[in-house]
Order: sequence, then C-alpha cells, then structure tokens
Amino acid sequence: MTESLITQELDTSGLLCPLPVLKARRALNSMHSGQRLRVIATDAKAPGDFAAFCQQSGDRLVEASQDGERFRIVVQKA
Repeated sequence: MTESLITQELDTSGLLCPLPVLKARRALNSMHSGQRLRVIATDAKAPGDFAAFCQQSGDRLVEASQDGERFRIVVQKA
C-alpha cells in the first residue's frame, strides 16, 4: 500500500478488545471522508472487530494483514 494514502496512524499494541476499535472510532471522527487510518494492533480479535465495526459504521476496511504478532488494519473514512 502506498504510504501517501495513509492520513493517520494509530498504534494500539498491547490493548485488548474493544479499546483498539474505540480509539480508532475517535480518530476517524476527526477525519474527512476518503482519508485512511492505519491501526497497528496485537489483539488477535482485531481483524474481526474492525470488519464488524466497518460494516456498522459504513467505513471501508481496506486492509487487514498480519506481520508476526502484529496486525495492520487500514480503514477508509466513509
């Protein structure tokens, strides 16, 4: 993914559900439509939590990948 497409990054390493999603929602609320938030998480439930969050919020889950014990999640603001 091109780094220039990421507007903001949020590191939630060490936080458990639901904190990564809550912190991401707060960050997304201050962003404009089309902007992208990258979330770094270590909670194994994060990819599923963000998929459910995006389905509810109308935001778009662009990426959910794993690198070792870290998850990289990219959400595009609706």
